Amino acid sequence: MSTLNYTSRNAIDPDAGALMDTAQLRENFLIEDLFVSGEINLTYTHYDRMIVGGATPGTGSLSLEAIRPTGTDSFLDRRELAVFNVGEKGSLSVGGTDYPLEHRDMIYVGMGAGEVSFASVDPDQPAKFYLLSAPAHRACPTKVVRIDDAKRLDLGAKATCNERSIFQFVHPEGVETCQLVVGMTMLAEGSIWNTMPAHVHERRSEAYLYFGLPNDARVFHMMGEPDETRHLVVANEQAILSPHWSIHSGAGTANYTFIWAMAGDNVDYTDVDMVKLEDMR
Repeated sequence: MSTLNYTSRNAIDPDAGALMDTAQLRENFLIEDLFVSGEINLTYTHYDRMIVGGATPGTGSLSLEAIRPTGTDSFLDRRELAVFNVGEKGSLSVGGTDYPLEHRDMIYVGMGAGEVSFASVDPDQPAKFYLLSAPAHRACPTKVVRIDDAKRLDLGAKATCNERSIFQFVHPEGVETCQLVVGMTMLAEGSIWNTMPAHVHERRSEAYLYFGLPNDARVFHMMGEPDETRHLVVANEQAILSPHWSIHSGAGTANYTFIWAMAGDNVDYTDVDMVKLEDMR
C-alpha cells in the first residue's frame, strides 16, 4: 500500500445537507481515519480548496508529495501549509531544514518552501501530524509556533460548562499567511461546550480536529443551518468539515481539545455572524 493516500470531497449545499441521513452526513462531513501508522492520509475538499490530512511516521520518514487534484509538480508549488503535532515528539524537514515539534506545537510552511517530510523521534511512540493546507498567491516565511508562544484567550465559565482556553497560532499579528487562520481550543475539566452561542461565517470554510478524548468518550458536533441543525457523533482524532453556511459547535461526554482552521476571503478571526440561541432549531 502507498504511504500517501487521498480522497476528494465535493462541496454540499445546505438544501442537500438538510436531506441527508446519518450515514450520508458522516460520509460527506466526517474524516475518520487520519492517523494510520506509516501513512499520510489527505482529504482534498471543494470548500475553499482546503486539504485536511494526517501523517503518522513510523520507522522511516514520510514525504508529502503532490496529489492529482492540486495539478502541480510538488505539494507547495501553489499552496501554504500548517502542521500541528498532536502525538509524541517528531520533526518536519522543509526544504532540507529540520524543525523539531513537541506535542501541540505547530509550524507554518509558506508557498514554495520546498520538499516536506515527517519523522517520529521514537517509532514506538509516534508523532501524529495534523495537516491543513490552502491555496496561496505569494510566499510567506516558514515559522514554528510553540504552544507557549501562541496568543492565549481564556473564555467561558464553569457555570455554563464552557470554560476554555483559545490558543491562536496563525493570526495576522503573529504569523503572516495568505488565507489560513489556525488555532486550538482546550476545554477545562468539567466543561463540555464549544462555540455556543453558535455562529457562521459566509466568507470562510473551516475544519475541526477533535482530540484529547478518552477512547470511550464522544463529542456531539452540531452542524447545519441555524434553523435546520444536524449532528455528528465524533470520536478521538477525527475531523469535521464545516461549510460556510453551517454552525460548528459541540458538546462532549468529557472535556477535549480541538484544532480549528479556516480558509477563505480574509484572515479576520472576528469576522463571524452570530446566531442567537433562541433562533436555533
